[in-house]
Amino acid sequence: MREADRRSAGEDAVHLDLVTIVVDDYDPAIDFFVGTLEFELVEDSPATTGDGRAKRWVVVRPPGAATGILLARADGERQSAAVGEQTAGRVGFFLRVDDFDAAFARLRAAGVAFARPPRSEPYGRVAVFLDIAGNRWDLLGPVAAD
Repeated sequence: MREADRRSAGEDAVHLDLVTIVVDDYDPAIDFFVGTLEFELVEDSPATTGDGRAKRWVVVRPPGAATGILLARADGERQSAAVGEQTAGRVGFFLRVDDFDAAFARLRAAGVAFARPPRSEPYGRVAVFLDIAGNRWDLLGPVAAD
């Protein structure tokens, strides 16, 4: 059922609010996502762990997006081991842009590491880059004009 049909039928709309990326530390992650990827810093609030230790609630998101990313500082060995490996070496995050060439050039100039060069696929232009934690992302743009 389409979203508009669900709403007219009295059902609540559902959307993905946040996904978590486990990072080594908050501030370098904020610098990467806000300074390099040009995401918005939505929230950076003090919080506590379940056992009372200090942490922060840090949310970033692409401009105008509904879904955000919770940047969670690794807590303990298990979480530290997951930094950069949240998707077992696969691309797990996808950043779609309108101007692929401009975004690719800007990210390269900012020192972002690309694991694979740009290529054309039936679904658009794509290049794989690494975030500050080492997770793989697809930078996605429109299908290249012939």
